[in-house]
Amino acid sequence: MTTVVRALLAGSLALTLAAACSSSDESAEGAEPATTVPPSSGPAPELTGTTVRALAGTGSAPFDQTRQLQAPPGWTVTVWARVPSARLLAWTPDKRLLVSRPKIGDVVELVPGQGDAPPAQRTLVEGLTQPHGLAFAGDTLYVAESNQVDSFAYNDGALSGKKVVAGGLPDAKSPELGGAYAHALKSVAVGKDGAIYVSIGSTGNISADDRDAKPERASILRVPPGGGPATTFARGVRNGTGLAVDPDGGVWTAVNNRDNIEYPYEGSDQGDVLTWYVNDHPIEPLAKLTQGRDLGWPYCNPDPDLQPGKKDSPLSYTARPFVRDLQTNADGSKLDCAKLAPVEQGMGAHSAPLGLSFAVSPGLPGAYGEGALAGIHGSWNRKPPRAPEVSFFPWRNGTLGAQQTLLTGFQNKDGSRWGRPVAAVQGPDGALYVSDDLAGAVYRVAGS
Repeated sequence: MTTVVRALLAGSLALTLAAACSSSDESAEGAEPATTVPPSSGPAPELTGTTVRALAGTGSAPFDQTRQLQAPPGWTVTVWARVPSARLLAWTPDKRLLVSRPKIGDVVELVPGQGDAPPAQRTLVEGLTQPHGLAFAGDTLYVAESNQVDSFAYNDGALSGKKVVAGGLPDAKSPELGGAYAHALKSVAVGKDGAIYVSIGSTGNISADDRDAKPERASILRVPPGGGPATTFARGVRNGTGLAVDPDGGVWTAVNNRDNIEYPYEGSDQGDVLTWYVNDHPIEPLAKLTQGRDLGWPYCNPDPDLQPGKKDSPLSYTARPFVRDLQTNADGSKLDCAKLAPVEQGMGAHSAPLGLSFAVSPGLPGAYGEGALAGIHGSWNRKPPRAPEVSFFPWRNGTLGAQQTLLTGFQNKDGSRWGRPVAAVQGPDGALYVSDDLAGAVYRVAGS
C-alpha cells in the first residue's frame, strides 16, 4: 500500500488519536495547537504514464532513451532545459527562472523562448559559497549561501548592491566544527511582513549540541523586517531544507529527519536498530512554524503508527504526535514529547523533501487547486529505497491536507534512479517547473 493511500484510509483514525492527546499537546509554551485537518476535496486522480519529451538540444543522457513518468491524466512532461546540479528555483519579477547550483557556486538564469525553443541560459551570479535558497520580495533577490544570506537589487536580468542580511552562519568552515557539517546548505523565505527566514541544518544525525549553539543550529532563524540580528524562530528542526510561506502568511518547513532510530518500545527488541522499524520511522514532518515552536529533534520523533510499536501497524501522516527517542531521551528528561504540538502533515521516513513552494490561486489545474509542492529526493539508506517524486498537499481552510503524488517514475524496479526531483514551482504560465539534480534538468509539467 502506498504512502498516499495509507494516509487517506487512515485519516479519520489519525484524527481520533490526535484528539486524545490534544490536551497535553496544546499546553506547551510557544507551541501552536494542531489545526483542524481540512475536508478532502475528493481523491487525487489516478496517475497515468506519459512519455518525457525532450526539446531540441536537451536529449543527452539520461534522455538519450525514452523515459516514462506517471502524471495526472492529460498532463505533459518536457525536458525544458539542461542545468547540471540544478537545485532550488525562483521566478524573477520579469518572468525569468533562476536555478541555484551550490556545487558550482552560481545561480543560473533561464529566459523562456518562443514555442518549442528551449530557454536562453546564462550565469546570473557566480563565485558564491554553496548558494542554495532563493527568494524574491519585490525587486529584491535573497540568496542563501552556506555561511550567509545576501540581498541583491534585481533589474532586467542584472544584480547590483549586494548586502549581507544574515552573516556568520555555521558551515564546514566554522572553526568550532572542525570541517564537519552534514547539512550546510541553507534555504530562505520572505514573510509577508518582510522578515527573512533561514533554515540552519544540523551538523549530524543526532548532534544534540546544535540546540545550544549560537547561532542555534537545527533551527529556523528569523531576521526582522528592515534587518537586525537573526534570532531563533523554531528549533528541533533537523534539516528544514523545505521552507516556504503559505497564502495566509504562515511559514512552513519540510524536514529531513534522523536516520537509524532505535526501536523505543518495551520488549526484547528495545534499543535495536531494526530495518522494518527504521524503514518507516520517524516521519519527515511538514509543519507550520510559529515563534518558539519545537519539532523535537533529537529528543522526540513524530510517529506514524496508529498502533504504536506494532510491526504491521497502519500508518498515518496527518496530525501525528511525538514519542521519545530512546537513544537520546529515554526517560523524557531532555524534552517532554507529550507537550509538543502534533505535526500537521508528513511524509514517509527517508523521503528527503528538499524544495517547498506554494501554488496560489487559482493553483493547479483540475481538482488540485491551491497547495504546497514538495520535491521528494528519495531515500539513501531505506531498504527498499523510497522513490523520488513531486508531491502535492492541498491547501484547504487555512491548512494543508494529506500528501498526494503528482509526478513519479524516476526510480527503476531495482531501486536505481535516472532522476531525482529537488524542487517544483509554478510558473507565470501556470505550468510547473521541476529541477532535477541527478538528471541535470529542469522539466516543464503542464496540466490540462
